[in-house]
Amino acid sequence: MSIARSYIRVVDGVNYRIGRVMMYGIFVMGGILLWSSISKTFFDPTLWTLEMAQFAMVTYYIMGGPYSIQLGSNVRMDLFYAEWSDRRKAQVDAITVFLLLFYLGVLLYGGLGSLSYSLGHFKGEPFQFYLNLMTGSEEIGRLERSATAWRPQIWPIKLIMCVGVFLMLLQAISELMKDLIKIKGGTI
Repeated sequence: MSIARSYIRVVDGVNYRIGRVMMYGIFVMGGILLWSSISKTFFDPTLWTLEMAQFAMVTYYIMGGPYSIQLGSNVRMDLFYAEWSDRRKAQVDAITVFLLLFYLGVLLYGGLGSLSYSLGHFKGEPFQFYLNLMTGSEEIGRLERSATAWRPQIWPIKLIMCVGVFLMLLQAISELMKDLIKIKGGTI
């Protein structure tokens, strides 16, 4: 139980701090879109603003996801749930979190494959590519770029997405541990 509580404390602490910082990402995105409007009105339109605003939105959404899970602000059918006891809620949440864990695992696997592709790995298993990168027997190939006129490299946003999904996976495990502690009658 102490290991579970330590895990919960560490994961919740990391995701809380990241989530609090990500709350201000909406202002970054707003600033980018404001500059886009100003530059289109008074200057030459800039190519980077729309795509950068999209990247900012992805970062805001993905990196804020674990914080949202932690606060319980995710969408939930409240028709029956609101009337249940805390123990019953924990039992149902413990079952449904397995579906979330499966979904996030598949999403992370696909994200890592997509990231390896954007780093120039076009064949084979992505995990072998990462292992070979760490040992130095593999090199990064031709980096994927966006098809827009600005043509930014795609790997940074794919990396952010993988990190965000990984943090959501850790937070989902933390929520499962909290539910199991509640089911056993303990406190967190």
